[in-house]
Amino acid sequence: MKAWKRRGAIVVGGVAVVSIAAALVLNALNSNIALYVTPSEVAAGKAPKDSAFRIGGMVKEGSVRRDNLTVHFVVTDTAKEVPVAYTGILPDLFKEGKGAVVQGRFQGGQFAATEVLAKHDENYMPPAAQHAVDQAQRAQNAQPVQGAAK
Repeated sequence: MKAWKRRGAIVVGGVAVVSIAAALVLNALNSNIALYVTPSEVAAGKAPKDSAFRIGGMVKEGSVRRDNLTVHFVVTDTAKEVPVAYTGILPDLFKEGKGAVVQGRFQGGQFAATEVLAKHDENYMPPAAQHAVDQAQRAQNAQPVQGAAK
């Protein structure tokens, strides 16, 4: 085999190996990605249908209900609400009225969470969640009050 054919075969083989490795890495990353959506986006039908995703917002006051190891609660962005069911032990910082991010899928009309992340202090909220809460509050303030005197 001539030298230029050998070098060409090595280059083609190297490109093939790098391409296969890149495809495997991208496939692994794609299967582990969980999109972040707000309760308002879930209500609008913008949530992924067949894959896991994350919902972030505040845990609604008075919504936490325990049934053995399953905890039922509501995550809200002050405009829309999403019922959540989680089986397992909640983080110590999980409380009503505090921020939380839950990961899972929709099953039977409620969000079946596989993971619950609680806000780590009273001043922090993920930027996307803060933006969603701010937008929901602006939308509520912009709507006229029904039944108000004219």
